[in-house]
Amino acid sequence: MTGAQIRLLLADDHPVVRAGLRAVLQTEPGMEVVAEAATAEEAVARAARGGVDVVLMDLQFGPGMGGAEATALITARPGAPRVLVVTTYDTDADTLPAIEAGATGYLLKDAPPEDLADAVRTAAAGRTALAPSVADRLMARLRAPATRLTRRETEVLVLVAEGLSNQAVGRRLHLTEGTVKSHLARVYAKLDVDSRTAAVAVAAELGLIRR
Repeated sequence: MTGAQIRLLLADDHPVVRAGLRAVLQTEPGMEVVAEAATAEEAVARAARGGVDVVLMDLQFGPGMGGAEATALITARPGAPRVLVVTTYDTDADTLPAIEAGATGYLLKDAPPEDLADAVRTAAAGRTALAPSVADRLMARLRAPATRLTRRETEVLVLVAEGLSNQAVGRRLHLTEGTVKSHLARVYAKLDVDSRTAAVAVAAELGLIRR
């Protein structure tokens, strides 16, 4: 970070959300919103141009690149800005890919303005800033690793929850149907269930996938 100002890039496909974030953060001492992006692709391109210290990144955009992929591309560059995810979702299916992609923090959109400002400062300093519900879930996963689903198992279960058949899941993820069945068998064992419906219900209850 250069100087005392924390230079911010707001990446969200909803203009009202960007306006709300700008309204909160522009009034904070030592913060300046220098750019906005309506797509993940725009965010990656703008971050690459430099002059940004923290990117506030949504996870869900329209068609095209998602926030986790954009985060990975942004943080892979030398001297990259920090990425603070600001989203509506706190399931494992959302948080883990974002954190694995290099996000420094993860905050929910219903956070109080002061928590948002604190998270930005924390991220700018290179420290981790997590919403309490996200931190609690990560701690629970560490305490109960037996129920932890791999990223691929989570991806399979998310598509199953959308109603896709094993064959369709395989096509979407470029896996054989047998591999999909193997992933589901491990999911069943970890969640102690014996059906697709039960797996989806338990995973949603545990916050592994969205309801």
